[in-house]
Amino acid sequence: MPEEVSATLRVRMSQQDVHYGGSLVDGARLLQLFGDLVTEITIRSDGDEGLLTEYQRVEFLAPVHAGDFIEATARLVARGRLRRTVEFTAHKTIEARYDLGATRAEASGEPTLVCRAVGTAVVPPAAARRRAREAAPTKDPAQAPPSRV
Repeated sequence: MPEEVSATLRVRMSQQDVHYGGSLVDGARLLQLFGDLVTEITIRSDGDEGLLTEYQRVEFLAPVHAGDFIEATARLVARGRLRRTVEFTAHKTIEARYDLGATRAEASGEPTLVCRAVGTAVVPPAAARRRAREAAPTKDPAQAPPSRV
């Protein structure tokens, strides 16, 4: 793969993200972040938003609560004719500590991996062809060998 394409988002989970008791955030919220990231990846790699069509694997590894800061990252790892394979990770970088007080939080020394996944996005054939044309070497008349008369 000629170029590394990646994207990162950092967001604070809010009470609006909570779906379960104990201010627990719904895992679907992390997948929403991954969806935004894959959109950025396909725009950067193909000039088109593409479409996230599947996840091959999703693992929720640690709880996320309202007030936690999450850093989500995506990296393009494979490119087919129309399919793009992307790896996702989400780390908790700041943890809300409401057990210590209403406004308490701790910056994690080592971010906690809370979710990882692999997904596939599809780009329209026209976008994939356009990108292939842009990447193809063009003939520069100045570089052409002299013509024989």
